[in-house]
Amino acid sequence: MENLFEALILGIVEGLTEFLPVSSTGHLLLLGHFLGFESNGKSFEVLVQLGAILAITLVYFRRLLDIALRIPSDPAARRFVLGVLVAFLPAALIGALLHGFIKSVLFNPVIVCCTLIAGGLILLVVDDLELEEKHQDATTFPLAMYLKIGLIQCLAMVPGVSRSGSTIVGAMLLGASKRAAAEFSFFLAMPTMAGAFAYDLLKNYKTLTVDDVTLIAVGFVAAFVAALVVVRSFLDFVSKRGFAPFAWWRIIVGLFGLAGLWIHG
Repeated sequence: MENLFEALILGIVEGLTEFLPVSSTGHLLLLGHFLGFESNGKSFEVLVQLGAILAITLVYFRRLLDIALRIPSDPAARRFVLGVLVAFLPAALIGALLHGFIKSVLFNPVIVCCTLIAGGLILLVVDDLELEEKHQDATTFPLAMYLKIGLIQCLAMVPGVSRSGSTIVGAMLLGASKRAAAEFSFFLAMPTMAGAFAYDLLKNYKTLTVDDVTLIAVGFVAAFVAALVVVRSFLDFVSKRGFAPFAWWRIIVGLFGLAGLWIHG
């Protein structure tokens, strides 16, 4: 029962943080470390993301369906789908090549704390810059811009960097408005997270036990519900408030995490 409760808490945290620029994986690793929660091959932290994937797919279902139906007749729809694919491929290739190294070396609480703090400082600086907003629509970025965002997203292979944070910062530096940058991070999350889920499941399904599957299922449901709440409100929030609140949150969590690691040796 204790493990089920921990899985529930971790699932809620996953759903609340997945689409915010604060690193959901970093939060799960830190919280799991202090709770003493150990998943088989660190698979819980990856597979529980399915709940967040389904949440954002549900929220964006009508737009996704509209884009899909327009692909045969609309060049703009085909171009956007190509743009998402171009942005997705760098992370897919690097993730497949470095999967073992990332899980065995980089899934480290100290690294997470340091990257949370560093990413928070960067987010504060970028949020305060007077950037030219040349692109207001996430579906009409230039193809070269989609590729550059995809390359920047690869930084999030390091837990604590944040997939959404890296894509949002990258898009803003390349001329996207805050809202467009955040929305494209949503679109890019779908294939990226689904790919990570499928790859990890393929690599580890033989070692998963019934208990592992039960914990993942509990975390999945919690992540799905929590992510629904975040996705429905995040774009309006950043349009009005920017990203500074999330930057400060990263810094505070990183500092408290380092303090906790030092106290507990």
